[in-house]
Amino acid sequence: MMNKDEFQGGVRYVGGKVEKTVGDTVNSRDWQVDGVVDQVAGGAQNLYGRAKSALGDAIDGAPELAERIGDEARETADRAADAARRGARTVQASAEDSPLLWALGAAAIGYGLAWLLHGRHA
Repeated sequence: MMNKDEFQGGVRYVGGKVEKTVGDTVNSRDWQVDGVVDQVAGGAQNLYGRAKSALGDAIDGAPELAERIGDEARETADRAADAARRGARTVQASAEDSPLLWALGAAAIGYGLAWLLHGRHA
């Protein structure tokens, strides 16, 4: 069964795709950027929800540990979304697209998602 974060993240991701498509169609940089930010944030929230479900299934006997890990994962997803938003605004402010900024933004998002998936190993 899908949990709240999986559902909400999926809805936000799809909404972001629609928003970006509309932005592409009407050539609106704001809509394009907002759409990409919503896709990243929605994907991160959906991934958080899936991880939370898997963790809940694996650790039925330790709900407080699962809650702490879940909270850390949500904070990481929020930080990744904020970083994507800041990066998108920086790109939007430039007169032309910079492949280096996109690559750095993608690397930051990838790092955040990898951390979310693998966590810190003690």
